[in-house]
Amino acid sequence: MYNFYYEQPVPIDFGADKIKDLPTILEKYKFQKGLLISAPSMVRNGVAQKIMDASNGKIKAIFSNIQPNPTVQNTDDCVEALVEHKCDFAIALGGGSILDCAKVACFVATTSYTTEVYFTKQQPITHKGLPLIAVPTTSGTASEITNVSVLTDTKRGIKAPLASEFLYPIYALVDPMLTLSCPQQVTASSGLDVLAHSLEAFYGKKHQPYTDLAAEYAAKLVFENLLVAYHAPNNLEARINMSLASVTAGMAFNLTQTAAAHACSYPLTQNFGVFHGEACALTLPTFWKLNSIGKESKRLEAFSRRLGFEDSIDLANRIDEMKKDMQMCLTIEEAGVRTEEDLKLLVANSFAPNMQNNPVDVTPELLKNLYKSISSIHSNS
Repeated sequence: MYNFYYEQPVPIDFGADKIKDLPTILEKYKFQKGLLISAPSMVRNGVAQKIMDASNGKIKAIFSNIQPNPTVQNTDDCVEALVEHKCDFAIALGGGSILDCAKVACFVATTSYTTEVYFTKQQPITHKGLPLIAVPTTSGTASEITNVSVLTDTKRGIKAPLASEFLYPIYALVDPMLTLSCPQQVTASSGLDVLAHSLEAFYGKKHQPYTDLAAEYAAKLVFENLLVAYHAPNNLEARINMSLASVTAGMAFNLTQTAAAHACSYPLTQNFGVFHGEACALTLPTFWKLNSIGKESKRLEAFSRRLGFEDSIDLANRIDEMKKDMQMCLTIEEAGVRTEEDLKLLVANSFAPNMQNNPVDVTPELLKNLYKSISSIHSNS
């Protein structure tokens, strides 16, 4: 018998050219002083300035000093801008890095502490922060509808998620037109992140009927549209479908959380510089195969067949084919893991809490062997 709880508190406003509705949304909420927290690329291409100009004076400044894999310091800098301009709201315009940073900054700006205090769990997140309207420009993290932010503490060398019911944006404005300018590498990596969210939500221990439905639909959209969006960047239908896949996957993993592939991605990004989605996808086929011979085998086999694959191995192999087509790394060596010491570091740092959400228990020894199975040395032997 099923026993579950499902929640999605963020309104989702989806469609091409929806960005034009932003001034009306600001009026609806009666906001007065806002900060546009923007990706640097949106500043360079003029989109950020157009949004500011259309806000009827409600957006007072633009903040864009945020790097990929946003840091605790980036977040504190954003907090400073929010406080300086006495903001009563913010808009986050960008990919997952921008949205993740903005979500935490909007909370910290209402406290007397720094981001580090919350990132290191010295203090709990106890209340809502400044209202945030989230406008994604990539099809990847679904941060616009989740309560999770992933930050990097450069002093401690740690990349980890920070989650709270108080980190949800108040509104998600999803305009697929904003993804048309994504470079190929971003399209590939972010799209693979969507696939990881989908598959991990489906096999994760916390899955439930509603998340299963969302996860399967999102994965289907990715398999059908990611390569089209990669090879034909101006194909609006593919971009719309990838944006839909991203949001739909978010509706799944926000409740189930991610699992082993995401746990492994953190050191691949932090220690070896692999883009997040590409890092998730490095181990994703391996974990799909592993979980397909565990207690979830019947579910994963049936899922694979419903998506048009012969079996779970066929689905996993298709992921590798897509990665190869999009020039993503296929082996640990291509990801920068070239020595035994590198491998030890990778294994040691792969056990984030979401590793415990995997249906098959993963030990350090098992993980080391899994990593070796995607080694070019192993492949050529």
